[in-house]
Amino acid sequence: MKASVMAAAAAMLASGVSAARNHGHRHAHALFEKKGLENTDDVCTPGCTTIYSTITGEMTIVPPPPKTTSVAPEPTPEPTTTGPITVPTPIPQTCPTPGTYTFPATTVVVTETTTVCGATTTEVPEGTHTLGGVTTVVETATTVVCPVATTETHNGVVTSVIKTTTFVCPSAGTYTIAPITTVVPSVTTVVVPVVTTYCPGTYTAPAVVTTITETNVVVYCPFTSSEEVPAPTPVPSSTQELPPPAQSSEVPPPAQSSEVSTPPPSLGGGKLWAMTYTPFTPAGDCKSANEVMDDVAVIAQAGFTTLRVYSTDCDTLPNVGAAARKHGLRMIIGIFIGKVGCDNTHPDVANQISALKEWSQWDLVDLCVVANEALFNGFCTVSELTSLITRTKTELASVGYTGPFTTTDIVGAWTDNDMSSICEVIDVVAANSHAYFNSATQPSDAGKFVAGQLAIVEKVCGKPGYIMETGWPKSGKCNGVACAGKTEQHTAIEAIKTELGSKVVFFSFRDDPWKQPGDCNCEQHWGCGTVFGV
Repeated sequence: MKASVMAAAAAMLASGVSAARNHGHRHAHALFEKKGLENTDDVCTPGCTTIYSTITGEMTIVPPPPKTTSVAPEPTPEPTTTGPITVPTPIPQTCPTPGTYTFPATTVVVTETTTVCGATTTEVPEGTHTLGGVTTVVETATTVVCPVATTETHNGVVTSVIKTTTFVCPSAGTYTIAPITTVVPSVTTVVVPVVTTYCPGTYTAPAVVTTITETNVVVYCPFTSSEEVPAPTPVPSSTQELPPPAQSSEVPPPAQSSEVSTPPPSLGGGKLWAMTYTPFTPAGDCKSANEVMDDVAVIAQAGFTTLRVYSTDCDTLPNVGAAARKHGLRMIIGIFIGKVGCDNTHPDVANQISALKEWSQWDLVDLCVVANEALFNGFCTVSELTSLITRTKTELASVGYTGPFTTTDIVGAWTDNDMSSICEVIDVVAANSHAYFNSATQPSDAGKFVAGQLAIVEKVCGKPGYIMETGWPKSGKCNGVACAGKTEQHTAIEAIKTELGSKVVFFSFRDDPWKQPGDCNCEQHWGCGTVFGV
C-alpha cells in the first residue's frame, strides 16, 4: 500500500505528484510472520524530461462578471485576439471599452496529440498567493527535470509558457517547482497556466455575444465540443495488443502459454468493483469456513462484485471460493512473494502454484496477480519476476486457465525500472496507490490522486490498468495534510469511488489488529467496510 511516482506532465498537474511509501501492511499469514515491513520516507523520482516550447494565451486577472445594466449603444467594438489559435485553448479576447461584443464561432482541427500551455482559474482572497507549479516529494537529494507551466513578462506583456525546468532537491522533502506568485487587492479570480494535452479531433468554440460595462476586460471563449478523429492504423509489432472485450459471455478457447490472454468482459465495471479479503482473525489466526462465508455475504451486500485474495494459505481458495460462488462474486487470485524471493523452485512459491492448479475453479476467476509489490520491496528483479509470471502462466494454462495475468506494485516500481519484459507477459497493468502517503493530498482529493497514478501506469505498457489496492486509514498520524480518521476515511473513499470505483480494489474489509502499528500508527486501521454500510 503505497503511493507512487508521477511521470507525465499532464498527470503532474492533474493529480499532483505522487509519493511512494512502504507502510508495511501484510496480507497472507505464515508467509508474513505477522509483522509489517519497516517504513521508509515518501519517495518520488519524476521521470519527466519531455521539452515543450509552445507559447499561448495571456495570464490575466479576470474581473467580476459583467453587470447587466443597460449601456448606451455604441458601434460594435472590435475585439482584440491576444494570440493565434492553433489548439483549442480558451480564446482570450480583449474588450478595450464598454459595449456589446460579438465573437464568431471558431473551429480548430487537431491532427495529432498536442501539449500546450493552457489555463485554469481559481478564486483567491486579498493578499499574496502562490499558485500552480509542480509539487514533488523526494526521498533523498536529487535533481528533477520536468516541464512546467509558468509565465514570462516582456515589455509589460505577461504570457504563459511551458518550460523545461531543472530543480535541485537538496534533501528529502516536499518541493513545489516553478509556482506563480500573485498579489490581489480583493477577492479575485486568477487565471493560472497549466500544462494541457489535446487529443486529435475537431473542436468548436460557439459564437458569443456579450455586453461589457468596464474597460480592458478579457473574455475567454472556451471550446465546448469535440469530435474525435480516428487514430491511424498502428503498425503491427511483436507485442500483442489487447482487443476490446468480447460481447459474448462464452469462455474463449484455451490460449497458448506464450500468448497474451484477453481480459473477460467482467473485469471491472459498475460503481463498485472489488474489495481485498484476507481470512484472518483479529489475532492473526485463520478464520473458519463459516466465518469466511459470513464475511463474504456482507461484502456482497455492500454492492461489490469481486474479491481480491493475495495467496493460497489459510484455505483461502476453497473457503473464499465457496463463499464467492454462493453469493455471486468473482475472484482476483494471487501468488504472494515475500522475503524468499522469486525463486520458482522455492516451496513457498511452488506450493502456491500447486494449490491454484489443484483448485482450478477458473469460472470464478477474472484475474491472476503474480506478486504484490515484489519489485518495490526488493524481493524480485524484473527478470526474475518476468520468469515467474511466465512459469505461472504455463502451469495454470496446463489445467485450463485462459484468463488474464498481471503483477501489481507501487507506481515508482513501474516508472523506475525497464518493464518491457514484464509488459510482454502481462495482459493488464496494475498498481497499489494510497493517497494517504502523499503528504500534499487531502482526503477530498484522494480520487484525483489515484486516477492520476493509474494514468501513469497505463502509459508504461500501453495497456489497460487497474488499481489493486487503495484506501485510507481511519486512525493514525497526520502525514502533512493527509490525516487519518473516520471522517477522513469516509471522505477519501467516497472521492475514490466517485472518480474510478469501477477500476479499483479497496483495501481492506476489516481492520487488522494483528499487524504492527508502523511508524504512521495506522497499519491496523485500514478496514473500510463501515464506509460501505457493512
